[in-house]
Amino acid sequence: MHTLLATTADALIFLLLAWGLWRLLGRSIPIAVIPIIIGLVLAATGWLPASLGVPSVIGDGIGWAGVLLLAFAAGLETRQSAHIRSSSGLPVASRGAVFQFVASAALALLLPFVVGALAAYHYFSMLPDWTAPNGDRALGAIALGLCIAVSALPVLIGIVRELGPLHRPLTQMAVRIAVFDDAVLWIGLALLLFASGDATLSSGSPLQMLALAVPVALVAVGATSRRRNLVPPRWAIWLALPVYLVAGSWASSRLGLHALLGAYFAGAMLPPTWTRQLPVERIGRFALLGLAPLFFGHSGLKIDGDVLGWASLQASLALLAVSVVAKLAAVLICPPTSNLSRREALSIGALLQCKGLMEIVAAAILRDKGLLSEHAFAALVTLAVLSTLLTGPFFRFLLRRPLDQPQSESQPV
Repeated sequence: MHTLLATTADALIFLLLAWGLWRLLGRSIPIAVIPIIIGLVLAATGWLPASLGVPSVIGDGIGWAGVLLLAFAAGLETRQSAHIRSSSGLPVASRGAVFQFVASAALALLLPFVVGALAAYHYFSMLPDWTAPNGDRALGAIALGLCIAVSALPVLIGIVRELGPLHRPLTQMAVRIAVFDDAVLWIGLALLLFASGDATLSSGSPLQMLALAVPVALVAVGATSRRRNLVPPRWAIWLALPVYLVAGSWASSRLGLHALLGAYFAGAMLPPTWTRQLPVERIGRFALLGLAPLFFGHSGLKIDGDVLGWASLQASLALLAVSVVAKLAAVLICPPTSNLSRREALSIGALLQCKGLMEIVAAAILRDKGLLSEHAFAALVTLAVLSTLLTGPFFRFLLRRPLDQPQSESQPV
C-alpha cells in the first residue's frame, strides 16, 4: 500500500479508534493502554491484513518521536515542585519525616525489585523460551526485576487527576514517591546496560568524547542558571527544549545506551526555574495521547501472536501478583508518613503498583539489548495493561468508605 495510505490506516487504528473506544467506554479505562490492547488483540487474532502496510514507516517514526518526548516529559515531571502545586498537608518539616518518606520510597522500589529478580532467577527464567537472548541468567533476572519494580509516573499522574480532589493528599504523596522511584529506575537501567557490555566508555573516539561532554554541558548550564538565577525568555526556553532532547538522546545512543535514557535525563537536567515557564502537563499529555500511541500500539502489534497464549497470561498474572503484593508490603512495612492508617497506606501502594507505559518503555529497551526474551516482553506488556487497569478500581476499593471514620487533626485533608 502507498506510504501515505498506510500511515492514514495506522493513525485511524491506533489514534482515532483508540480515542473512540475510550469515549464509548465512558472513559472508564485509561486511554493510554487502549492502543496497547488494540495491538495485542490484532497480534493474537491476525485480523489485520498485511496489505494495509501497518505498522507504517511514517507511523513508526511518529511513534518513536512520541515516546522520546514522553520520556523527556517524564524527566521534566521529576521537577514536581517546579510546576505542581503542593497540598497543604504534604510538605515535611522535620528531618525524621524526610527520612521516613525517603525510606518508604526506597523500599517501595527495592522490595518489588528484589522479590521480582529472585522470582525471575529461580522460576521465570526456567520457563520455555524465557531465557534472555544474551544468555546471562542473572542480568535477565535483574532486568525483569526492574520492570516489576517500576511505577509509571506519567500515566500515574493522569490517573491521579482522574481520581479528583477528594483524596488529593494521598494521591500526591504517591506521585512524589513515583518521582523518586522513576529517577532510580532510569539510573538502574543505565547501570544494567553498562553491566551487560552494551555501553562503553573506553574507545576514546572524538564522537564518544563529545557524547560524554554533552551531559556535562547540560549539567553546567543548569548549575550556572541556578547560581546566577538566570531565567531566559519563554521563547528561548521553548527553543532549548528540542536541543536538550536531541542532545541527550544522541549522547546516550553514542555511548551504547538507549536513546530513551538520554531523553529522560535531558528532561531531568532542565533547570527548575525554566520548567516553571512550561506547560509540562500539556507536553506530556500531547506525547501520551497524540504521538506515543503509535509506538505502544506497534509494540503490541509486533509481538508474535503465538507468544500470546494461556501460558503468557498465566505468567503475566503471576508477575502481577508479585508486583502488587510487594508494593503493598513495602508501604505497610514503611509508610511514607506516620499518620497514615493501614487502609490509606495500602491505597498508596495500589497507586504505586501501576506499571503503565514506562514499564513497556523499559521492557522495550531491555528487549532491544537482548536482556529480555520475546516471551518475557509479551508477558510484561500484558502486565502493564493489567496493572494500569487495576489501579483506579483498586484504589477506590481500598477507600470505599473514606468518610466513615473521623480523621485525626494531623491528617491532611
